Amino acid sequence: MPTLSEPAIASLLTPYLPQAPASILPQLSTYLDLLLKWNARTNLTAIRDPEEIVRRHFGEGLFAATHLDPDTTTLLDFGSGAGFPGLPIALLRPDIQVTLAESQHKKATFLREAVRTLNLPTEVWFNRVEAMPAARQFHTVTLRAVDNMAQAIPAAVQLLTPTGWLAILTTSPDAPKLQNLADQSAPFQWQPSQPLPEGTQRILLLGQKGK
Repeated sequence: MPTLSEPAIASLLTPYLPQAPASILPQLSTYLDLLLKWNARTNLTAIRDPEEIVRRHFGEGLFAATHLDPDTTTLLDFGSGAGFPGLPIALLRPDIQVTLAESQHKKATFLREAVRTLNLPTEVWFNRVEAMPAARQFHTVTLRAVDNMAQAIPAAVQLLTPTGWLAILTTSPDAPKLQNLADQSAPFQWQPSQPLPEGTQRILLLGQKGK
């Protein structure tokens, strides 16, 4: 029996995605149950409450998906962890070829199992992002809760197409520092930050390279 019903998941997601497509609710339910099962024996996320996982992890990823450039064709989720925000984006935007980059063995193993279970064409890159061939370029790179942003953001900028996008889920106090890190690597045009729902300091930061 699912941990949360599909209507309950849709209700929790309403602030982030007012009209969740019915087609993704069974997949989100499956993803949640798989995450909770794995999280019981290996630490994939510190958040244990199913409703909080839906709001914080699923909701933020789906919110980001609705604000991406409509022309996004390829996306790299840098330091994907348990798949956030990359897997919710892959579910909501099947037109985007998503790559999940995760160098920790247990998390990468979970991502492969999640991709297989959800029957997604998503690639899992089990290595450091810095080890990617320089020829690989992405329309968008997402970053959320990455350990070392000072290293991650310059590496992410190098993997963007000449007019690619950074999509960073962060907090408003941290935003200027992260923007500055990106601007040191290439010129960016930053959109006004998008506050995430439910009254926290968390925001979505979107910047286009080469502008």
